[in-house]
Amino acid sequence: MARHSHFQQQREPFKSHPSFKLREDHVTGPFSFLNPTTARYSPTSHPYSASLDSEGTRSQPNVERLWRSRDNRKGRHALRINDQVSPQERTFTTPQLTRSVPAICKGILRMFSYAPYWDVSYLVATTFTLGSVIWIINAFFVWLPLVSPKTEFSGESLVGGGVTAFIGATIFEIGSVLLLLEAVNANQTDCFGWALETVLSKTGDDGGHERARTEIRPSTQECRHHHANRRSFLRGKHLRAGDEDATSDDLGYVTSSSDGRTFRWIPSAEELRTHYFHELGFLASLVQFLSATIFWIAGLTGLPGIYGNMSQGVMDGVYWVPQMVGGAGFILSGLLFTLETQPKWYIPAWHVLGWHIGVWNFIGGIGFTLCGALGPASSHSGVEYQATLATFWGSWAFMIGSTVQWYESLQKHPVEKRK
Repeated sequence: MARHSHFQQQREPFKSHPSFKLREDHVTGPFSFLNPTTARYSPTSHPYSASLDSEGTRSQPNVERLWRSRDNRKGRHALRINDQVSPQERTFTTPQLTRSVPAICKGILRMFSYAPYWDVSYLVATTFTLGSVIWIINAFFVWLPLVSPKTEFSGESLVGGGVTAFIGATIFEIGSVLLLLEAVNANQTDCFGWALETVLSKTGDDGGHERARTEIRPSTQECRHHHANRRSFLRGKHLRAGDEDATSDDLGYVTSSSDGRTFRWIPSAEELRTHYFHELGFLASLVQFLSATIFWIAGLTGLPGIYGNMSQGVMDGVYWVPQMVGGAGFILSGLLFTLETQPKWYIPAWHVLGWHIGVWNFIGGIGFTLCGALGPASSHSGVEYQATLATFWGSWAFMIGSTVQWYESLQKHPVEKRK
């Protein structure tokens, strides 16, 4: 059996959750030799289970719990609802679709009013957003003098460009470390993340009768991801049920580790071999980290006092080559993050935020790679213009992807409709 069509033992989400059952025909991923990245869970009992239609065939369930490896890594809990069920027949109520205008406006407002500094996914997103801003400033320093020479001031390209490149590369390196920590701490517990409550509502008929409906609403109390624990990232201690020093708020927040830690820094060699090296999100994060580390070399050698004191051969080897290799790694990382959201490698996941984030990072990687590739020939004014321009639009692509990722990190309970 292909690895992507089933979960490994002890790694199946919701395995002990009695209300939801895995739909084994909907466990999939883009590569057969890697772990699944997408799965669906159907409720096992009324009012959520599928019903028989007029022809006696089983219809789609009213509500499904979606599991995606990216969502799980980000502490998100996705629902999919069947909007083809008439309002009179619905036995549940859910929050607004996250594609609705009010929900989108609320999400944007949350970006400027809520800062969960303990949430690694939030730190990843905001760190890359800050780094992208620095790279846009860098691009203005090195590109604008070529567009409008009269605006150039002393040291703009060498000092301004060199210092901002080093700062931007360093921030990208920090963000990549956090990204790798996020992948290592992917939750593997039965985290539903929603509260179910029975409420009475009017049926809408002339009799004014009331009927029981089940309200599904977001609940941080039901969340077992480490993202909800304000102390897991800062204090990654051992927590087990029955521990004397564990509080009720601490219990339940565990990672994919079997040692009971709320947050971990390094996985074991056995876990790397049996799980993480088969996990697409971890591989993408690892590529991003290695690429950012190589790219940081170019940021260091671009500092004033280093850049201007190298021969052309040395400059090509320690400045332009790291840009090309690091940029190529950004392309690969963005591609892997994009494919992770797709049930098949050739079917785009237009409706998933993570897909768009990966695409924009992929484009940004192309811009940074192109800059490094054109760099050795930048003594020609036309080539220099295109090289600096590539940094400019590449930085904006990273900025768009990072901003969407910031929005995604705060949207922990997405609701989709079944097509």
